[in-house]
Amino acid sequence: MADLGNFNANNVDPAADFEPIPAGKYLAVIVDSDMKSTKSGDGRYLELQFQLVEGPYKNRLLWSRLNLENPNPLAVQIARGQLSAICRAVGIMQPRDSVELHNLPLLVSVKCKRREDTGDIVNEIRGYSKKDAVSGVPQQEATDTPPWARR
Repeated sequence: MADLGNFNANNVDPAADFEPIPAGKYLAVIVDSDMKSTKSGDGRYLELQFQLVEGPYKNRLLWSRLNLENPNPLAVQIARGQLSAICRAVGIMQPRDSVELHNLPLLVSVKCKRREDTGDIVNEIRGYSKKDAVSGVPQQEATDTPPWARR
């Protein structure tokens, strides 16, 4: 059991059920970062927490995990490429600590994907770029293909 002190749910708004945000590019900043061990214990990943800073999804959080230490060299290569893109986007080319990347604006390219284990639709950050003039509204690709038919 856990002592909840004098908590009263009547005085606190309930948490909302967050649906995935639409695919697009969003202005964000990294607000937290931490190196964590993989489940198997044979590697470590950098977990980055991003906060959207504009538009209708302002303050929403997204996460990215970069497998910087992994027995699979391809996983490490991909993670190092993603970290390089983040560094270039925020203008810090040789960070010694991930905190140096915090609170610097960049664009994150967000996609929607279906989880294999639950079938739920979730967001995934698929790219990072320098901040442009954005309104916080997702910048959709110009195409005649309907959204459900795009890959």
